[in-house]
Amino acid sequence: MLNYEIDPKILAPFLPSGTELDFWNGKTIVSVVGFLFQNTRVGGIPIPFHRNFEEVNLRFYVRRKADDGWRRAVVFIKELVPRMVIALIARTFYNENYVALSMAHQIEKSPARPDEVKYAAYFWRINGNEDCLKLATRGNAQPLVEGSEQEFITEHYWGYSVQRDGSILEYRVEHPRWRVWEAQTAELHCDVAALYGKPYCNALNRPPSSAFLAEGSAVKVYQGVRLK
Repeated sequence: MLNYEIDPKILAPFLPSGTELDFWNGKTIVSVVGFLFQNTRVGGIPIPFHRNFEEVNLRFYVRRKADDGWRRAVVFIKELVPRMVIALIARTFYNENYVALSMAHQIEKSPARPDEVKYAAYFWRINGNEDCLKLATRGNAQPLVEGSEQEFITEHYWGYSVQRDGSILEYRVEHPRWRVWEAQTAELHCDVAALYGKPYCNALNRPPSSAFLAEGSAVKVYQGVRLK
C-alpha cells in the first residue's frame, strides 16, 4: 500500500453523494494498492480459471453518517485486473472502473520464516510498456497500532460507487485486523498521466508519503444496497 497526499479538489468529481472526504491528520490521501485475489467466489460460486489473480487499484477514503454512526469507506478511481471477464463482472455488479491488462506478481518470503514476506511486486503492461509497484519490507509483521496511519488505511469497512442512474451503491467489507510490515523501500513506476490522468501527476510522480505491506486474509464483500 503506497500512500500519497493529494489536493482534495482533484477528488471532488469522484465523491459519491452523501459522503465526505475522510482525512488523516488533516491530509487527503490516495493509495495505490496491489494485492492478490485467491480462491475467489462470486455469490458463493467459483468461476473456473478466474479464482486467483492480481489487482492494482487507486483509491481514496470517505465517510458517511448513517443511523448507526459514521461509516468509513473506500472509493475506487481505477482498478487493474488481468482478465476481461473479471473486469466485466465488476463493471456489471458495482459499476467500478475496471480495466483488463496483462499482469504478473512476485512475492519473496524469508527462507527461515515462510510467514514473513520480504518483498512484493506487481507488474502490468500498458501502451507497450511494463509498469510496476514494488515494496521491500523492514523487520517483522506487527499488529496494527491504534490510531496509526496504517490503521486508518486498512480499517475502512465500507465501499461506495456511483451507479449509471446516479444512485449510490453502498457495500460492506468484512475482514479481521491485519498485521503490517513497515516499508524499507517502495516505488511506483508508471506513466501516471496515461494510466490515471494528468491531475494525478503531481501527487503520484513523487515518492509516497508512506508505504507498508499488509498480510491480508479471507475477505467477504456483501451485496450492495442502493442509496437514493
